[in-house]
Order: sequence, then structure tokens, then C-alpha cells
Amino acid sequence: MDTSNSHEIMINETTPLVPAKGSKKPRTPLPKLQIGILITLQLAEPIASTSIFPYINQLIRELGITGGDDAAVGYYAGIIDSLFFVGQALTVLKWARLSDRIGRKPVLVIGLLGTCISMLCFGLSTNFWSLVVSRCMCGFLNGNVVVMKTMMGELTDSTNMAQGFALIPIVWCIGGFVGPLMGGTLARPQDHWPALFSGSFWRNYPYFLPCGVAACLLVLALVMMSIFLEETLSTKRRPKFTSTRVSVSNSPDRELLAKTSMANMPLRSLLTRSVVVPIANYAMLSFLDVSFRVLLPLFLSTPTYLGGLGFDPATIGWWMALIGITDGVFQAFFFARITDWIGPKRLFSASVWCYPPLVAMFPIMSWILRARGEVDYTITFALLFLICIEVTWDMGYGVVFMFITASAPTNNVLGAINGLSQTSAAVARAIGPALATSLFAVSKEHNLLGGNAVFVVLIMLSAGLRWLASRLPDEIQDRDE
Repeated sequence: MDTSNSHEIMINETTPLVPAKGSKKPRTPLPKLQIGILITLQLAEPIASTSIFPYINQLIRELGITGGDDAAVGYYAGIIDSLFFVGQALTVLKWARLSDRIGRKPVLVIGLLGTCISMLCFGLSTNFWSLVVSRCMCGFLNGNVVVMKTMMGELTDSTNMAQGFALIPIVWCIGGFVGPLMGGTLARPQDHWPALFSGSFWRNYPYFLPCGVAACLLVLALVMMSIFLEETLSTKRRPKFTSTRVSVSNSPDRELLAKTSMANMPLRSLLTRSVVVPIANYAMLSFLDVSFRVLLPLFLSTPTYLGGLGFDPATIGWWMALIGITDGVFQAFFFARITDWIGPKRLFSASVWCYPPLVAMFPIMSWILRARGEVDYTITFALLFLICIEVTWDMGYGVVFMFITASAPTNNVLGAINGLSQTSAAVARAIGPALATSLFAVSKEHNLLGGNAVFVVLIMLSAGLRWLASRLPDEIQDRDE
């Protein structure tokens, strides 16, 4: 045999046969160690970002920003929640493209350090503008979400994608459990544990403790990533030699050149219908979801005379923690099975239809409170029912991540496509909190539709997502083909 033939193919005896067209491929086992490290890194992000939710409204009141007007708290809470996503929208695509060139791990290092520093600055803030700067810094320096989703796409294939991407919302749900619980419990420690936190520092910075603990978790995540996580970008991985080698006319240098040129291709060439439709669904899903998530603690903390439930930060933290852990357990046990059972598009459509009843629970709880005159077991049952609806709604994220990943023509532009999707989602999440909380404040101040105009607007906007969901392909494209 002529060994100089460039079309030589060497395959050992264990090479699996290609399945017949139309037959179902066997599921590839997930690389458990690397995915375990990756989701551990992801866990630090939602813990840090959600830990401020239970106390942010009380912090705004204590800083005297509103001049004692409780109805105006929503304006400023919305601005602070939106600033992170404004910063992310301006920079996340740059981080995604940079990760396609220099590798995923260097960008993760920058993101983790940026989030850590911004959390410490947030805990040391004593006025509105210092809160603004710290949240903007967090957004500008954080490209981790898009890079981690890209790495998940590179660690999975078409047979195990549902199992891999099911872990992303699970991790965010666990973070949504730990973060609010930590923030609500550790806020104002001098009130809860005066023997341990009696110094002047804790009186001057009563919300530093949850921010400091979140920063420590980020440092631990950074150390773990540096030691154990492997690079997934093919052009930056260390070469590995196996018993199976396929060489078809291209030398390694030519393959590297092809991959590099694909990674540097113009973004405009990626804007095909198969890419744009999933991204549009993700953006609208993000807008509606973040609007719900900023309204929930605002509604729970709003005084009862304005139609809220009047909960303190600790109680808000416990309820948000319960939502997070319930959501995470449901996603862990049922997401992949339901996806295999009814298909990704049907599951996404079912999730989208849950949004109107989810948002309608806010005015229903206000009506119950007015009728009963106090927060009792009926409000508890209403909140539990809201959690049941929310876990179904949240499955939409895992599905849309699968559609976005499958839309990439090659893994070397997966970072760019995830960057485009995250930029779109960040813009939506920047608009959502400011719009939703401002509408909430206006609804309460002027008693529009009985103070419920914001909920009516969101329900109407959800019709747009239902239309976008109908534009998704019936089946997810096989990435291996």
C-alpha cells in the first residue's frame, strides 16, 4: 500500500458502523467530569446575581433615594436590575468572538474576576451611583454565560444534547435557591447576630456580608476552573492521539487554517433563518422571564395597602429559594424525559402558554389579600400554585438552548452564535426590568386597571412569543450531519 496517498484512511476494528439512515443513534455518554466542573462554575454565577434580590428594594428605601415614596421604589430597582444587562449587551458578543480566537478558559477567568470585584463594590455601596457603577462593571466584564453555553455545546452531540442542556436551567434554579436564601439571611447581620457583627463596619455596610460570601464562592470557582477544566475550543486544545485516525486529503495545518477562518467569518453571514428564529425566541423568552422575576420580589415586598404582600427580605428569600429548588428538581428529573416524549417544539409551545396564568397570579393574590384582610393560608396556596406554573414555564430555556446550538453550521462559530443570542437576550433583559418595574410603579401610583396594568401588558406581549414559537423548526437539526 502506498503510504504517501493523501486519501489514506486508517480505522481500527472497534470503529462503530454508521447507523442506517432513519435509525435512532445510540446516546453518547456525557463527559461527566468536565460537565460536572462546568456546571459547578455556572452555579457561582446565579448565586451571585440573585443574592441581591431579597434586599435590593429595602436597600433603596434605606438609601433615601425615593424620599420615602414606597411606590417609586420600583423605578430604581428596575434601573439597577437593568444595568447589568445593558453592560452585558454592549460587550458579550466581543467576549464570545474573543473566546473563538484565544480559547474559552481565558475569557472565563476575566468574567469570574469581574463578577467578584463588582460584588464587593456592590456590598460597599452607600449611594445610588455606586450601585450603578458596580452593576455596570459586572455586566461589562462578564461574558461567562455565553462561553459556558458554548462549552456545553462542544461537550455534547446530537444524541445527548437534551441531557446536557437540561443541566443549565437546573444549575440556575439551584443558584436561584441558594442566592436569595443567602442574600435574605445574611443581609443586615447586625440585626440577626449582634454578638458577632456589632462593629461600626456592619452598621455602615449592612449588606456587605452576602456580597462578600458570593465573592468568595467566585474565587473558589476560579481556582477550580484553573486546575481542572479543560479547554474545549478545538484550535486551542492540546493534541491527543488515539487508535482511530481519519485523514482525508487535508493536513493538520490546513484543518487548523479552515477552523480559524470559519471562526473569523463575518457575523452577517451567520444571520440565516435557522439561526435568527431561535435567537428571536430566546430574546423574547428572556424579556418576559426577567420581567416576571423582577416583579416577584417587588410584589412580595410592596406594602399591602399598595396591593403587595408586605414580606420582609428574609421571607422573600425563603420563597424565592423554594421556587429555585422546586424548579431545579423538576428540571433534573423530567426535562429530558418530556423532551424525548413530546419533542422539543411541543414542549417549548407548552411552556410559552404557561406565561399568561403565571403573571395572572399577581392580581389574583392581591384580590385574595383584599378579600381576606391578611396574609393567611390562601396566599400560601396561591404562591405554591404559582411555583407549579413557573417550573413548566422555565423548561422553555433548555429547549431554546438546544435549538440555538443546533443552528450552528460548525462548532467553530458556536461561540459567535451564542454571542449573538446572548447579546439579544441581554438587550431584552436590560429593557425588561426597567419597563416592568416602571409599569408596576405607574400602575400603583395612578391605579391603572386597579393597579394591575403592568400584568395586562405582559400577558399581551406574551402573544408575540407564542407566534415566534410557531416559527421554530419541527425537529432539531442533527449537528453530526
